[in-house]
Amino acid sequence: MTGSCFYLEIEKLRLLVDCGLFQERAYLNRNWDPFPVSPSSLDYVLLTHVHLDHAGLIPRLVHAGFKGKILMTTASGALLPVVLLDSAKIQEEDASYKRKRHKKEGRKGPYPVIPLYTMEDTEQSIRLFEEVPYQQTTPLDQDVSVVFHDAGHILGSAMVELQIRLKQKTIRMVFSGDIGQRDKPLVKNPTVFDSADYVVMESTYGDREHEDPEDVETQLEKIILSTVKSGGNIVIPTFAIERAQELLYHLSRLVRLDRIPYLMMFLDSPMALDVTEVFLQNKAELDDETLKLFEDGQSPFRFPGLKFVRSTQESKAINHIRGSCVILAGSGMCTGGRIKHHLINNISHPESTILFVGYQAYGTLGRLIVDGKQDVRIHGQTHKVRARIAQIDGFSAHADRSALRDWLYGLSSPPKKVFLVHGEKDAAQSLRDDIVKTKGWGVDIPEYKMEYKII
Repeated sequence: MTGSCFYLEIEKLRLLVDCGLFQERAYLNRNWDPFPVSPSSLDYVLLTHVHLDHAGLIPRLVHAGFKGKILMTTASGALLPVVLLDSAKIQEEDASYKRKRHKKEGRKGPYPVIPLYTMEDTEQSIRLFEEVPYQQTTPLDQDVSVVFHDAGHILGSAMVELQIRLKQKTIRMVFSGDIGQRDKPLVKNPTVFDSADYVVMESTYGDREHEDPEDVETQLEKIILSTVKSGGNIVIPTFAIERAQELLYHLSRLVRLDRIPYLMMFLDSPMALDVTEVFLQNKAELDDETLKLFEDGQSPFRFPGLKFVRSTQESKAINHIRGSCVILAGSGMCTGGRIKHHLINNISHPESTILFVGYQAYGTLGRLIVDGKQDVRIHGQTHKVRARIAQIDGFSAHADRSALRDWLYGLSSPPKKVFLVHGEKDAAQSLRDDIVKTKGWGVDIPEYKMEYKII
């Protein structure tokens, strides 16, 4: 599900599409493995979007010797420094915390506790970034060009189209990245292609449908009201990019329509605050509905009761508030960041609710909680899960099964091959079975490090 990265050799050209961090517990060791190809041999990294599972290993790649160009959309170019610098800071802080804890516990491992990469590695990476506007054809060499198309997933997200000229014909290869849902707030709809020779396509929700997105606010309202009635807090593990802003969009509507009582609401994520500023600086990339709100003076990122929390001291102070409040904190899968501290203070309280609004990868702390584990380990200590656990799937920035089918079946002619990636086994197999049954197209589900000769 995570760690998206595709290596291509096209004559003398060497490139990666994405360079993502593995976030599933079972595969964390892959983040430390040497890259399967020499980073110094690569000419380009083409980035679909800035989520860590697609971009989070770039600083490690640079540390290992990559000196080429990292191409991405304009909005991604504004977001990625925020994302990677935050990730590097967490890597360094987590390593420091582990060293102190191991020393206190008298533990000695065979290897020193070091960060996966550092702030310095990240600063080196940022120097290699180059921004490319949507729809612009950019030559990579004399025979290969790339075009970034809006993926409708998060701000700046792209589908990468490679145009490869071979003698008398041009081969079109499309990497979907993460495909967004249609008619979602903030971002535009995903691009649909009329033709492609090869498609590398995500399959996150290839075996299921989302709830009615129109019902998201009703579900959010009910969860908040019931938790307030119990006297607890609503704690929402939140992805800093898109999910935080989309939550603010819906919460602002609930507040302005008086559907929930006045509550203190905290966006406790310095990265989410920085990302929100990028949204404000890139309004042209937002959808018409959101632009209309700004024109009417109803910014979805400013409303009564909302407080932005940047400092550690302010974050800690939230735990001393009496009465119910809403806490949005990163990370979205509970793999690090301030959410862990808020979980420690709320997860054993039956009156509180832990609300998940995004996909939880297998093996992450978030997935363990969603799957009903009664005891979870956070910062080296075991905690009983007594809080109410709730989940709203309609927030997902990923297309569901029907939307994935619609996107792929928009092709007017059969591709030579469809590769289903970035999905758990059952989801990918279910989508493959549907494609084969409905269209009769050739579909493969690649394994880790599998190689294909396609041209």
